[in-house]
Amino acid sequence: MAIDPIALTRKLVDIESTTYNEGRCGVFLDEYLRGLGYNVERQKVEQPGINGSSGERFNVYATMPGTSPVITLSTHFDTVPPYFESSEDDTYVYGRGSCDAKGILASQVCAAEKLHNGGVAVGLLYVVGEERDSAGAKVANQNGNGSRYLINGEPTENKLALATKGALRVELRASGKMAHSAYPELGDSAINKLVDVLHELQRTEYPADVEIGETTVNAGLISGGRAPNVIADAAEAHVLIRTIGDSREVKDIVEKVVAGRCDIKFALDLSAVRMKRMPGWETMVAKYATDISSLTNWGEPMLLGPGTIHVAHTPDERVLKSELLEAVEKYAELVSGLAKGL
Repeated sequence: MAIDPIALTRKLVDIESTTYNEGRCGVFLDEYLRGLGYNVERQKVEQPGINGSSGERFNVYATMPGTSPVITLSTHFDTVPPYFESSEDDTYVYGRGSCDAKGILASQVCAAEKLHNGGVAVGLLYVVGEERDSAGAKVANQNGNGSRYLINGEPTENKLALATKGALRVELRASGKMAHSAYPELGDSAINKLVDVLHELQRTEYPADVEIGETTVNAGLISGGRAPNVIADAAEAHVLIRTIGDSREVKDIVEKVVAGRCDIKFALDLSAVRMKRMPGWETMVAKYATDISSLTNWGEPMLLGPGTIHVAHTPDERVLKSELLEAVEKYAELVSGLAKGL
């Protein structure tokens, strides 16, 4: 009996797996794929214990017995918080991860089943940690298992991506001197320094590309100070920059803007990636970063998946049922086409 990608999406969504808490979903995938006849390997990933998280974390790599696939379907099964369970109507499946990326995973499993029934071998690689630091992808990259093509899954509305932006996470920490706020001249405000730096970072010109677009800057987290009537002695901000090329140029710009006013830590650096065109495929450019830049040992990358990134990470996360069904055919078509060319 064919697997229902809609039902499988809901099963996956109903297992809470926000980043660092992916263990239960990993166990489900292991058992589910074994039940379909796969050999399954668990790739252990470190548990950092952030925000009280605990329990095992691991990637899942699955192949059918007697096969050595050179094409791999991959995505992640961690999600951003907050978790909320699945629901559906005639048009959509809703819930955290429905779009990013459990619906994608379900479509890939269904496509793999179709491919194996047609005599085409494909591997399945499902990783943890994509939403934070690509920790699972980095572990997986220690062994590419001979794969020559990696078809990664992210929400592209079933269009083939020509490129993905990179991600540079910058942590800025400013120091100052406390004083009574009635006498600011006796202190040195860390918040003022940090705000000035953030303002200049937003106004600065960054590299742009005709195809990929502009470099973008988002100050996503900011904290500091002691009280409204105290000059702040410490403040920090976490900034995410979406890069379109070599991050070194952007790092140089950041360092020039900061000019010693804050301590700088480049906490995450995922490269922008360009990918090839395929005849007959509708295309797009992903303005977000993916695990692809951390899976370099898994073959030439491609990016394809159901859903739109515009509802990922939102309270309205959802995926069209029609796109889930279409993605099964799209993945099967793409793998089959690549296999014929090998």
